[in-house]
Amino acid sequence: MSLGLVVVEVCDRNAMALLPLEELEEKFPEAAVMRTNCLNMCNMCRARPYAMVNENRVHAATPEECLEQVEEAVREVIRLFFE
Repeated sequence: MSLGLVVVEVCDRNAMALLPLEELEEKFPEAAVMRTNCLNMCNMCRARPYAMVNENRVHAATPEECLEQVEEAVREVIRLFFE
């Protein structure tokens, strides 16, 4: 179980859901990944891969690029917390 300092939320219907996001919890023990049925952002969900990182939208053209952006956002939250 992760600490949940950083919460990454992903809609099951979004392209990001196809990635092994739980690996983020292994890479960043401070992060918790939550997969949900719906984040009520249907237009965004249909348009491109996205995730919510501590309630901030992170998106990119491809799921892989979005995952990189999510990792960057997680690192930034952790950095600011421990600063």
